[in-house]
Amino acid sequence: MYTTHTLIPIAPPKILVKYCGMKRLDSGFTLIELMIVVAIIGILVAVGMPQYQNYVARAQVAEALSLASGAKTAIAEYRSTTGKWPINNAVAGLATTITGTYVDSVEIFNDEALMIVVAFSSDAHTKIANGTLVLEPTDHEGSISWTCYGDDGSPDITSYLPSSCKYN
Repeated sequence: MYTTHTLIPIAPPKILVKYCGMKRLDSGFTLIELMIVVAIIGILVAVGMPQYQNYVARAQVAEALSLASGAKTAIAEYRSTTGKWPINNAVAGLATTITGTYVDSVEIFNDEALMIVVAFSSDAHTKIANGTLVLEPTDHEGSISWTCYGDDGSPDITSYLPSSCKYN
């Protein structure tokens, strides 16, 4: 006839646990591991934030130079056809109001020397807000080169200009 056998669970002997690596695995992270990760993230942010701020300011200066490129072309065309420098936007064939997201105005002035003056708005990055970018042409007997620099007023935007645009 039938006999029933009952299985009795038997724990492994302590000697097997000790020498065969059979142990309880802990899951999760310790507090010190989490603190190290937070410290590393903090260091990365501390290094990265100033670089990002410079990137934003440089991108907004690039917008200003892009808006000024139309004025540069109009000035070159006017100079090649008339032999003179235009006195303002209207004479150069430009709109009297040229604005952008971070630029209040792009204007041609010809008082003592011809200049394109780009005024940044107060919405621009704090490092360039309300600053001024100046572009000056030089005629090399038919070829026009441009120098650009930040106006002497505050803030100084010279460090955010592209290397091809720095005033010598």
